[in-house]
Amino acid sequence: MIKYPYLEKGATIGVTAPSSGVPAELHDMFKLACSRMEMKGFKVICGETVWTQEKAKSAPAQKRAAEFNEMMKHNNIGTIIPPWGGELLIEMLEYIDFNDIHEKWILGYSDTSVLLLAITLKTGIATAHGANLVDLRGEYWDDTTAMWQSVLSTKAGESILQHSSSTYQREWDHNNPSPCLFHLTEETYWKTASNKSENLKGRLLGGCIDVIRHLIGTPFGDVDGFRKQFLNGESVLWYLENCELTATDLRRSLVQMKLAGWFDQCSGILFGRSPANHPVEDYTAEDIYKELSDELQIPIIYDIDCGHVPPQITFINGAFAEVQAEDGKGVVLQRFI
Repeated sequence: MIKYPYLEKGATIGVTAPSSGVPAELHDMFKLACSRMEMKGFKVICGETVWTQEKAKSAPAQKRAAEFNEMMKHNNIGTIIPPWGGELLIEMLEYIDFNDIHEKWILGYSDTSVLLLAITLKTGIATAHGANLVDLRGEYWDDTTAMWQSVLSTKAGESILQHSSSTYQREWDHNNPSPCLFHLTEETYWKTASNKSENLKGRLLGGCIDVIRHLIGTPFGDVDGFRKQFLNGESVLWYLENCELTATDLRRSLVQMKLAGWFDQCSGILFGRSPANHPVEDYTAEDIYKELSDELQIPIIYDIDCGHVPPQITFINGAFAEVQAEDGKGVVLQRFI
């Protein structure tokens, strides 16, 4: 049975950097993110790893893990939100105390999704794929991003409904942030491999495919064991997003996931909008979605609000979801059962 944490009103947020920390020249920007959260009624505690960054990581793997373990055990910390992702979170997994993981929300995306997926697979505790802390530093939150708080404040046994965004951000303009941080200028349009309406149901699992693919074959990527222990025969509904992979690297990664059994008992796949997906010899991401849908005989929805092209719907690893795509619009109902 999946275990769901709960975000208390006025909770204390623990900020640790299991992947990349914040370099000195960006400390003021990050302090703004913390102050915005405090203005929203939260308390913020930052660990030492947040303020350092060297050789593509915030700190050595054991130090990162020790700080994370400490925050997980800290009675006054209710939720953990890393500043952002990075590159080398996978180094710290072997030092995490998975036998003493308390039921606290961990929220983030990109490299943080390695931590999220590993925790849910090994413990059955739900984790939250959505905004990083730095994404919450605007004067206000856009409607899609703002749902993170409602989703994490949903109690076990209840459900939460989210809708696709109306517009998304094509590219970053860090020197000219809008009041909600993002520049939401492009019309959002969810698509399907079948070119018709789709309605998918299943237990959510997923993250950034660039990094979660490296859990395959490790003790932290036992999808089959998770299914047997926690899902009682239910199907998995995967959500995936691509940060930097070309079309052929994306294809190789998906084939590896298929051969590793990650797509066994899979009811469908959701793919986020991507800043990558660069074609190789006219081979496109759309070609891959169609091939994969045909091979696995499952529906695929793509260009959804997930990943490195904001804003983001908050997806809960382990939750039972019903996802509908029709006429370019999407609806995500998550049940905490």
